[in-house]
Amino acid sequence: MNYLAHIFLSDEDDFIKVGNFMADAVKGKQYEQYPVGIQIGIKLHRFIDTYTDAHEIYRKSKHRLHEKFGHYSGVIMDIIYDHFLAKNWSLFSNITLEKYADAFYNLLQNKYDVLTPKTQHLLPYMIKTNWLVCYKSLEGLELILFQMDYRTKNRVNMPAAINEVKEFYTELEQEFLAFFTALQHQTKLELDTLRNEFCYYN
Repeated sequence: MNYLAHIFLSDEDDFIKVGNFMADAVKGKQYEQYPVGIQIGIKLHRFIDTYTDAHEIYRKSKHRLHEKFGHYSGVIMDIIYDHFLAKNWSLFSNITLEKYADAFYNLLQNKYDVLTPKTQHLLPYMIKTNWLVCYKSLEGLELILFQMDYRTKNRVNMPAAINEVKEFYTELEQEFLAFFTALQHQTKLELDTLRNEFCYYN
């Protein structure tokens, strides 16, 4: 899963959201230097990634891309699944995606000092392009794939994956909805476990 899903699956705890969002920039046990809530967010992020990569529905979706995009099919599918989350946002939240995104950008600005340098560098561009809302449309999805392709030095032409998205749109959306329901359940269980482990009950 990509940024939007990770943030959403963090419950309503600000520190857990921040940790989950920036977890990719925190390696190994570096997470131990952060406040407890952020540590939980980082560990939750790693759980979500592991669970997602092993799930049969996600693997079925990703397989549609593997022949053309190889190792990067997972990166692309994470972004595609975020598109379907954004598109179907009203099924999962009573708050509009636009308001949710604005609140999260404000949270990151308020917690700026605790962000990793990589996350601090990303933040202005993320806000300028309204990245979280951008996922919602196919045009926005293609733009994000273009940006990700640039960050990975244009190794596999990620924007070309929009063709597979259009070809298998209905199947991918159905797979996402089935998978995300399972992911929500498992993430809630893991979050409860982590809160108990860290004695963190905000």
